[in-house]
Amino acid sequence: MEPGAAQVWDTMARTASIRRSSALPPVAGLLSELIALPSVNPAFLPAGDRRTGEAGVAAHLAELGQRAGLSVERQAVTPGRENLIVRLTPAGPARQRILLTPHLDTIGEPNLDPQLKPRTADGRIYGRGACDTKGCVAAMFQALLDVAASGSRPAGTELVFVGFVDEENAQLGSRFYADQSRKGSQADALRADLAIVGEPTRLEVVSAHKGDVWLRLRTHGVAAHGATPHLGTNAVTAMARAVLALEVDYAAELRQRPAHPLLGRPTINVGAIRGGTQPNVVPALCEVDLDRRFLPGETSAGVQREIQTVLRRAGVRAEFVDLRSAPCAALETDPSLPLVQKFLKAAGRRRTRGVHYFCDAAPLAAAGIPAIVFGPGDIAQAHTSEEWIDVGQLEAARASLVTFLRAQV
Repeated sequence: MEPGAAQVWDTMARTASIRRSSALPPVAGLLSELIALPSVNPAFLPAGDRRTGEAGVAAHLAELGQRAGLSVERQAVTPGRENLIVRLTPAGPARQRILLTPHLDTIGEPNLDPQLKPRTADGRIYGRGACDTKGCVAAMFQALLDVAASGSRPAGTELVFVGFVDEENAQLGSRFYADQSRKGSQADALRADLAIVGEPTRLEVVSAHKGDVWLRLRTHGVAAHGATPHLGTNAVTAMARAVLALEVDYAAELRQRPAHPLLGRPTINVGAIRGGTQPNVVPALCEVDLDRRFLPGETSAGVQREIQTVLRRAGVRAEFVDLRSAPCAALETDPSLPLVQKFLKAAGRRRTRGVHYFCDAAPLAAAGIPAIVFGPGDIAQAHTSEEWIDVGQLEAARASLVTFLRAQV
C-alpha cells in the first residue's frame, strides 16, 4: 500500500462508524459500515490502479478488535494485500482452535458503483458485498466481539477470525494461509480443528462443494480469402464440432453418471467463444472458454484427460490452456465430526448440504483443516446490481455463531 494509505483508510473507517444507525441491531450497523468501505478486488481494476483492495475493511475491523482487547495480526499475502487475523486467546493452553473465515474482497468498479452507499428498506440491507460476503464478515466478527464481551476468556479453545483477501479471483488469501499452516514457524498457531467459511448459504450448513476447472481450447486453421474458402482451413468449423461434442455428447454422458448425495452430477458449460476477424477471411484461430464442475473423487487432471478424449472422438485437434492459477478441488468434509455436529445443533439444522460453487473451504481442507461453509444471504443475490441481505438472517447467523462459540469456551 502507498505511504499514507493506512491513514486514509482509518479516516474512512471512522467516518463509516458515524453512519451506524441505532435503529439497527449491532450486526446490521457493522455491515452498513463495511459496505461503505470499498474493498474491490484489484484483479477487477485496470493495471496499477490502487484505489481499493481489502485494506480499508481490514483496518476498520482491526480497530474494533483492538478496542475489544483482541489480538490483531496481519498476514502479508502479496504486496499491499494482507489477511487479517483477530484472536480471542484462551486463558490456558489452546487445546483446540476454531476459525471464522469470510473473505473481505468484492467484485465491482468502486467509483462507478452506487452500491457503496448502504441503504436499508423492508428489512433488507442493500449494497455491494451485503450478501457476498460482508454479511458473513459482520455476523462472524460481531459474534466474536459478543463472546469476548462476555468477560471470561475461554479455558482451552482459541477463537480466530481470519478475513481472507482475493477469494473472488484466485483465493490467494486462503491458499497462503493453508500453505503456512502446513509449514513455517507459525504453522502451529495457524492449524485448526474446524474452519467455518463465510458464504451466503441461507443459514444452511454446507459440508461439500463442487470443484472447478476452467479451460481455454484453441483450434487452428489456415487463413484464406472468403471468396476461395477451399484454399484455407476454417478453425471455427473445427471448434463447432468441439462445442457440439462437449455440450451434447459429453454433457449427456455426465448426466448419466451416479449422483453425489449432496452435489448431484458434474456439469460442463461452454461460456465464451471467439474466432475470425471479418466475413471475407477464413479464420485461422478460434477459442472457447469452458467451465467443468466436478465432484469429490475427481481431479482437475482427470477432467482434462476426459475432455481430450471427447475431442479425439470428435476428430478435433485442440490446444489446451488452464485458466486457473491453482487447482480448485472439490470439498467433502465428514458431517459426523463432533465439531460439525455441534455446529449443526447450534444452527438448528439436522444435516449438512452441498453447493455447486467453489470457495475458500477447499484450500483449507486440503491443508488438513476440516471446513464447512455457513452464512446469511442467498448466492442468487451475489454480484447483482441490487445486492441485498435480509436483516433477520444476518442476526440469526450471528446468534447461531455465538451459541456455538460460547459452547466451546
